[in-house]
Amino acid sequence: MTDSTSIAPLAVRQGFMTEPELGAGNFLDHALAANPNRTVPFVYSHHNDHRGRVVLRGHSLVDLAALRDRYAKWYWANGVRPGEPVGIVVAEGLEPLLHFLALTALGAIPTMINDAMRADVMVRYLDHVGVVGIVADDTTRLLLAYRNAPQTRPRFIALAAEVRAHDAESGRLPEEYPYRHAPDDIVALIHSSGTTGTPKSTTLGHRSFWDGKQARMVRFPAEPYDRLMSLMPHTHAGGLSYFLTAVLLGLPTVVMADWRRTVVEPVMEAFQPTMVASFPRTFVELATGELPIKGAAKVHSWFNTGDSAHYGHIRRLVQLGERPAGLIKSWLLPEGAAAGEPLPGSQFVDGLGSSEMGMALFGQVTAPETPRDDRCVGKAQDAVIKAAVLDENGAELPDGTVGLLGVITPSRTPGYWNDSRLTRSFELNGFWLTGDVARRDSEGNFYHLDRTVDVIDTATGPVYSLPIEEILIADCADLVQDCSVVGVPGGAGEGQRPIAVVRPQADAVDVTADEVREKANKALADAGLATLAAVVIARTDEDYPLGPTGKVLKRELRTRHSVLFTG
Repeated sequence: MTDSTSIAPLAVRQGFMTEPELGAGNFLDHALAANPNRTVPFVYSHHNDHRGRVVLRGHSLVDLAALRDRYAKWYWANGVRPGEPVGIVVAEGLEPLLHFLALTALGAIPTMINDAMRADVMVRYLDHVGVVGIVADDTTRLLLAYRNAPQTRPRFIALAAEVRAHDAESGRLPEEYPYRHAPDDIVALIHSSGTTGTPKSTTLGHRSFWDGKQARMVRFPAEPYDRLMSLMPHTHAGGLSYFLTAVLLGLPTVVMADWRRTVVEPVMEAFQPTMVASFPRTFVELATGELPIKGAAKVHSWFNTGDSAHYGHIRRLVQLGERPAGLIKSWLLPEGAAAGEPLPGSQFVDGLGSSEMGMALFGQVTAPETPRDDRCVGKAQDAVIKAAVLDENGAELPDGTVGLLGVITPSRTPGYWNDSRLTRSFELNGFWLTGDVARRDSEGNFYHLDRTVDVIDTATGPVYSLPIEEILIADCADLVQDCSVVGVPGGAGEGQRPIAVVRPQADAVDVTADEVREKANKALADAGLATLAAVVIARTDEDYPLGPTGKVLKRELRTRHSVLFTG
């Protein structure tokens, strides 16, 4: 199924670390030129056959280049030229990555769209970007939307199936192909999750998106037996980051097209990954109910990014799998796995990052024997020149003080597309504001307390939602499967009051809000945290809204429950 000889030799990987022209716009070409194992399949897509069995299809570097070139011929024939943004609205999996490769090889700018985005929001976003064309799995809703706004309709709106069916022998490629990117060229536009409002359009730079990832060429686990399952949304910077890493390493990787456990678990059993990378959404499902012992039998590392994961879920996942004896507990540390009998259990690497940061810039590692340390996201990684907790004027705050998290790093985004004012609003005293509230301890560990937009402004001061969620999920685990804490208006002069929207455990579906609140508030009081004014039980998926990338829409919860106390 997988072949260890796909992995690039160590000398090749070390060469990538110092190659001045390598970047996010041409990593496939560098891998193709340097890896002697270029014909060995290593990137796997998946589907089910007529009997429901999982079928894995492997693609080599040569295969990826051939698919890329075929797609690029279609785009070139349809008038796409360097510097032009093109909307990509195709289902998750390998397919959006092929469009990314084709457009960057032409010097164009793929505008990656999660196809779960609401149609009206999508069209507004595409209009803001000013795309010259759109390729989508389903063009019907886009054609209807642009019928009412013909003046903003792009040059073409085409079915993705048309691109896939393009004759590889017809058409041509430009004389300069693949395109040679300058370090500051924009190679992709990635929208934010929309959890805090209308999605923003983050630019990824050719060099900046590669900056900081060089160390992964020798430090990311890539033993001959390693296999990666990527559950990231591949229209997101996180999915692109892991794909870039896998291509340069030649690391056998299954690129998932669905993040739900019912789909993921059978593929895990067929592929037997040693590493799993995901947003928290899938980790919540895998940690709920009966653990996926068979599928996770070989897992030694779980990689999380996007929102920070919760200890209540992490502690269950690290019971699974096995670790090589002496496995260094960070994918950014210099040594790899040591020889010896495997140890039971796995490690969970919780990385705090975003599209704007370019990668996970903080990382906390939890193994079965690791003491609990709620909301710790570890120390700043090597890619960070400086990280600090700041006040509203950009002055650095002393350890233990809560403030705005800021970073100085070459991996950060060049800014937001067509919105210099928004870009400037995230820049303060030389730092890029991550949009998070944090504190640092005397040992240099950072603690992630909340997103700035989610801080609950009570009459007695700010309350941070994430530590409260930790307590509910970890200490009320018999009742609470998952939860989201938000602030809603209290009575006159009361400010906001914290409430929890709770997804109950499967065997606690009849639990009442009062029962959860009573148990939660006792645990919160024991932990010295603010107690909840109310609990709302989410009994259906509609009661617990998720955004296109699977993140809980806290702004939607605030709106829904805004009159809970004011009636």
